[in-house]
Amino acid sequence: MLAAHTVTASHRHPPRGVRAVSEVVRAVLDDLLEESRELDAVVAELSATDWARGTPAEGWSVAHQIAHLAWTDRAALIAVTDSGAFGAEVEKALAAPDSFVDQGAEEGAQVPPAELLAGWRAGRERLQEALRAAPEGAKFPWYGPPMSVASMATGRLMETWAHGQDVADALGVLRAPTARLRHVVRIGVRARGYSFLVRGIEPPGEEFRVELRSPDGELWTYGPEGAAQRVTGDAYAFCLLVTQRAHRRDLDVRAEGPDADRWLDIAQAFAGPPGKGRAPAGGDER
Repeated sequence: MLAAHTVTASHRHPPRGVRAVSEVVRAVLDDLLEESRELDAVVAELSATDWARGTPAEGWSVAHQIAHLAWTDRAALIAVTDSGAFGAEVEKALAAPDSFVDQGAEEGAQVPPAELLAGWRAGRERLQEALRAAPEGAKFPWYGPPMSVASMATGRLMETWAHGQDVADALGVLRAPTARLRHVVRIGVRARGYSFLVRGIEPPGEEFRVELRSPDGELWTYGPEGAAQRVTGDAYAFCLLVTQRAHRRDLDVRAEGPDADRWLDIAQAFAGPPGKGRAPAGGDER
């Protein structure tokens, strides 16, 4: 069994040979690069036994988690480079909305770990290069709304962080929260309406105020300061909530107002059907 240890990220440079991008896009792509490398460092030297270790996601091993990231990177690369071909990927999702994600992870998890790791590395590098080379203002099809370069990179960072959390939990690895969580927070806040719509609920018409403490102690704020409904708490906890990696009851996130309270019960930052979420630490969801 792996001994618990802490992983921290170091500064790395983006791939060479790609065009300059805007500061906003460059920042999120650089952060995606770092998030991926941090997770890579966790799994790079794992034994076959640890690759097969179960994670908090029911039925998913460490290999399933990395296979899912590799699969989604491939889908994103198709969306960025061949929107017509991506239409076929959407058709597959519509044909099996409750199983296509699991199927992709299951297929990838059957690959030998060294091959799976090499494929994930190569795929995420190709996606980085494609996003850095994309025309300014480009929009790409996705399983939810169309994505800009920044939103596609943010989505990939969010997934890498969330699935990396499952891997870390399975292996007893303690990951230090970083300022990169601002991207996960932002996509979680922006996906508020989607969280309601995907459940067939009309989204609230009014904006909420969101105030969260960052890992550095800063206050990250979203929405009008005088909003009647509010969400406050810890940014790391909010990220666990909107990626459905922990139950609301176990997290330092609070709501003021009935609609804000309902949002925290159903929040999801990812596209696709409503997630199952995680049971509270005590196992009783009442």
